[in-house]
Amino acid sequence: MNTQIVVLAVALMMHCISAVEFTFDLADNAVDCFYEEIKKNSSAYFEFQVSAGGQLDVDVTLKDPQGKVIYNLEKATFDSHQFVAETTGVYTACFGNQFSAFSHKIVYVDFQVGEEPALPGVDEHATVLTQMETSSQAIHKGLNDILDAQTHHRLREAQGRKRAEDLNQRVMVWSSVETAAIILIGLVQILVLRNFFTDRKPSQAHYGRL
Repeated sequence: MNTQIVVLAVALMMHCISAVEFTFDLADNAVDCFYEEIKKNSSAYFEFQVSAGGQLDVDVTLKDPQGKVIYNLEKATFDSHQFVAETTGVYTACFGNQFSAFSHKIVYVDFQVGEEPALPGVDEHATVLTQMETSSQAIHKGLNDILDAQTHHRLREAQGRKRAEDLNQRVMVWSSVETAAIILIGLVQILVLRNFFTDRKPSQAHYGRL
């Protein structure tokens, strides 16, 4: 019973973490920006990964409320950046796909602001932790690791599925081209044979009259 209560408390704490996690579609020749309000001296963690589309690369820029660039990457597939906000305000994260004229990108973003809240009655302990409190910390860390592993597994699964769909489409196109080529060659052969026998019939009739 006590173990179930600990697991429930840890699960509730996981939902209280201040974080934004989402996946979006970045069109070709487009720039999409997202905004997050951060207070001064608050720590923030920014992570992105291109899961599908083209060469799996985007331009990424992170700006502070004054428009100063604090992080910039060009044609990157994935990366992470941790920083402490110097001023209070709205921070802007922009993703660019201007260099791609045909392919859109699927981008995963994880933006965490602030420190993770402490477990009630555990992390603020000044004395030695009990066995139950130690187990609570271990369960909490394990759940965090599971969430991270599931997220990256879903991203890898999306990449594999996209590659399989692209490969299947290419195979279908190539098979259609081969089928059309075989049919065209067969029709050409039929026409050549018909013309060959059609040309010989008048000659045979001429020899017959002679």
